[in-house]
Amino acid sequence: MKLYLVAGEASGDARGAELIRALRERDASIEFFGAGGREMRALVGEHFVDWADEAVVGLWDVLKKYGYFKDQFDRMLKELATIQPDALVLIDYPGFNLRLAREAHQRFRKLKIIDYISPQVWAWNRGRIPKMARYLDLMLCIFPFEKPLYEESGLHTVFVGHPILDSLAAKKTGVARDPHLVGLFPGSREKEVRRIFPVMAQAAIRMKSTHPELRFEASAASHQLADRMMSTLEQLGQGEDFCAVTVRASHDLMQRAIAGMVCSGTATLEAAFFGLPLCVVYKVAWLTWIVGKQLVRVPFLGMPNVLAGREIARELLQGDATADALAHETLRLVTNAEHREALQADLRAVIVGLGESGAATRAADAILEELHTPARS
Repeated sequence: MKLYLVAGEASGDARGAELIRALRERDASIEFFGAGGREMRALVGEHFVDWADEAVVGLWDVLKKYGYFKDQFDRMLKELATIQPDALVLIDYPGFNLRLAREAHQRFRKLKIIDYISPQVWAWNRGRIPKMARYLDLMLCIFPFEKPLYEESGLHTVFVGHPILDSLAAKKTGVARDPHLVGLFPGSREKEVRRIFPVMAQAAIRMKSTHPELRFEASAASHQLADRMMSTLEQLGQGEDFCAVTVRASHDLMQRAIAGMVCSGTATLEAAFFGLPLCVVYKVAWLTWIVGKQLVRVPFLGMPNVLAGREIARELLQGDATADALAHETLRLVTNAEHREALQADLRAVIVGLGESGAATRAADAILEELHTPARS
């Protein structure tokens, strides 16, 4: 059996690696091909492309790298024709992966096409779901409310649970929170760090000026991003004694800090899992923001808020994401125990609502079951 997997960024790469391990436990003879990040490549080997560091967010960034993504798109289609896998498994990264799914369906009518980590079309374009049902064979969703939305259009859908319940459980340390430590989590993409970390750092400086006992630590997704963050601190007249920068240690920091400023994305749900009192921050190019405001149909951006159905964690987005506002909200979390504990209780309720652990296992079982059912006509 041959499977061709495509993941587009660090979080998708982690989910893909978990899925590969679960599939191998069931069938060690499965051959894997495709593209993802270093975790998937480490499991699969040289015929798997590591391209996750090229991930972008926003309309303008995509347009600037259009040529690169077009080349990758064409390369993958050629590989599908050569390898002739039993299934194309697409992991998150919907902007690229759904286009690849549609084209693959047109060219390879017998190819099973499976989507793992369902795209958040419920937030910005539910009208796409019936179209997706025409070129996908199976949707694996991670939030319980998604399953009926996809099934309404006749798309075979399995709710597998959220992967963070497995990936983060073993990382719980039980360490006591440091009442003077504030965590900065500016995102895993270069563009996010460039736009968001300076505001976080400026907010930290304001907090330090009124509460000199506070200390700060920032989490970087790579050494390259850590260097950029240190450069930003130096430009602001600060050094590592003011804000330490650690690499790939976000989960540890989420458990040690008393509060955190967190870039919107997967990290907000990770923070919820670890019970970190947080405020959600996001800034993108203004063109992307204007277009996004016209498309998004949910009132919140942070996933804990989406799942709670209300703003349990304060969201500071785009023009509202100022250093003063961020400092004010984070200080409220640091100094107001009642407010902090109420938020932590809300975060616990959100995580309980995600169901049980075992997402990768259930996803692997659903994929193998789908591969043993007749292909669509």
